[in-house]
Amino acid sequence: MYFTADDRLMRLSAPWVENAATQAIFAALTAAGQKVYFVGGCVRNGLLGLPVTDIDLATDAVPQTVLSLCQGAGLKGIPTGIDHGTVTVVSQGQPHEITTFRRDIATDGRRAVVAFSNDIVEDARRRDFTMNALYATPQGIVVDPLGGLTDLKARRLRFIEDASRRIQEDFLRSLRFFRFSAMYSDPEVGFDPTALAAIAANLEGLSSLSGERVGSEMKKLLAAPDPAPALAGMRATGVLLKLLPAADDRALAPLVHLEVAQGVRADPIRRLAALTTGQEVIMALRLSKAEARRHAQIGAALGNMQGPAELAYRGGAAFALDVCLLRAALFETHFDATSHTLIARGAAVVCPVKSADLLPFVQGAALGQALRKCEARWIASDFQLTRAALLRSAV
Repeated sequence: MYFTADDRLMRLSAPWVENAATQAIFAALTAAGQKVYFVGGCVRNGLLGLPVTDIDLATDAVPQTVLSLCQGAGLKGIPTGIDHGTVTVVSQGQPHEITTFRRDIATDGRRAVVAFSNDIVEDARRRDFTMNALYATPQGIVVDPLGGLTDLKARRLRFIEDASRRIQEDFLRSLRFFRFSAMYSDPEVGFDPTALAAIAANLEGLSSLSGERVGSEMKKLLAAPDPAPALAGMRATGVLLKLLPAADDRALAPLVHLEVAQGVRADPIRRLAALTTGQEVIMALRLSKAEARRHAQIGAALGNMQGPAELAYRGGAAFALDVCLLRAALFETHFDATSHTLIARGAAVVCPVKSADLLPFVQGAALGQALRKCEARWIASDFQLTRAALLRSAV
């Protein structure tokens, strides 16, 4: 972490701060007397010593001025969201989103009408959480308009000022609260009670959100290292049942424990199946066709009698591991370490009998039935029966 005894002396030093492409944008704007800062996630993650993948910039220059100054410096400007104050500037092949300081004029819980501002404090106050309202100068000197550093040090997630008002500006912030808690909060600190009360008081606003936005947030949350405490918070406030009425999060913590113990990477769809295997999640979260198919296949396999090897033979190693881990978590059974060996074996075998082997002795509808019987006998033999043995009993 970059925290020091005196926050006024805090300075980030990292390749992404000193990146020549980004510094070229800073130079184009500051040479004309404009102010420009790193903002949000890059500053937060940089202070926490976490990877920085997205670089967002904020400035007191209005969008047309940003485009004019950057284009004058030989950089490519694109008016991607100019009506809302955001433009994209491509420098040395790298795109950067630059947003003018703003203040909200009106909101409907999904979108805001904004006015441009030249005040960094106004810009900070319209953001969601104190730890996201952090800025840094082109030199990496941290600017903290609202005291977010104190919360970031404590790994404590708080809404900016009035929690209920922040939520009503965008009801998705209730979900973002739990996602950011899972990713950045200290579990020992617990949830901010003011935030939980505000979330519980604004449940109806969740109905106004699109399935795409809800699904995106849920998948990001379920991809966190340990989302179980956050899901418990969602249940306690009523958010979970509001979004997924059939969901039950009790198996999530055991699943996460098993994943860690077995060295298995986090997977949102596997974890979603731990919450519910009901098909209503497909529409509620707007899952893609591939995600919906995988979720349904996992759910269908949980209660059948297929062992690890057969699961892997039929659906592949990853599918078999998903099902075995979920069975152990949901049914509170032991996860047998030999499952890995059985899964690898099942994924590698190939049924020795093909349709062509049964022709011309068996034809038409009987051909498919005979082939399935051969396959079933071969699986029941633990994949031991030979092609010859299977054909003797099939024709």
